[in-house]
Amino acid sequence: MAKKHGKKYIAALEKVDAEKAYALDEAVALLKEIDYTNFDASVEVSFKLNVDTRQADQQLRGAVVLPNGTGKDKKVVVFAQGDKAKEAEAAGADVVGAADLVQRIQGGWLDFDVAIATPDMMAQVGRVGRALGPKGLMPNPKTGTVTMDVAKAVSDAKGGQVTYRTDRDGNVAVPVGRVSFDADKLAENIKTIASTVIKSRPAAVKGTYVQHVSIASTFSPSVTLDVAGL
Repeated sequence: MAKKHGKKYIAALEKVDAEKAYALDEAVALLKEIDYTNFDASVEVSFKLNVDTRQADQQLRGAVVLPNGTGKDKKVVVFAQGDKAKEAEAAGADVVGAADLVQRIQGGWLDFDVAIATPDMMAQVGRVGRALGPKGLMPNPKTGTVTMDVAKAVSDAKGGQVTYRTDRDGNVAVPVGRVSFDADKLAENIKTIASTVIKSRPAAVKGTYVQHVSIASTFSPSVTLDVAGL
């Protein structure tokens, strides 16, 4: 069954030229214009990549700190003990623990946005992998969330770090801020993640790597970006 859209969405859609690939600055200005929500909607950039995610060497996964943050205050938990636990607390982690934190999660608590762990804690963290994994919360060295430098990891998470990874169809979607952001700050965030994705091109990829890029806010139509301009 086709999804029915309301009058506000249809009015917004009429302002977008579906055949056009917009320059970044123009696309951001248009996105801010067509947003019709009565709240500060989040903005997401989506990439369609020419990668075969069945091949391990063509799967993208990593993290990048956006220069202007995401507009969301992230709740960060850290699995650590001893001096590393003290470092995490000093850096501003919301919850720090070891076996007690594992037990709390086993009880169903998942009220946080980022989980960080020191390598020595990963055996314990593995016990709650089934709870963390499906929600994208499992600490991972590729995203900088399994590390001895917990202070930097907490600082990055609090300061606007986002993670990215390809889904099975080769798509990558990343939050890049809020509609209320200044246009130049949104554009800078988008350029940062675009540059990271482009530089992460797997060596095995042949032909056009980035096939399509678009931006959209929470309920708005998407606006296609000119890939060459990125």
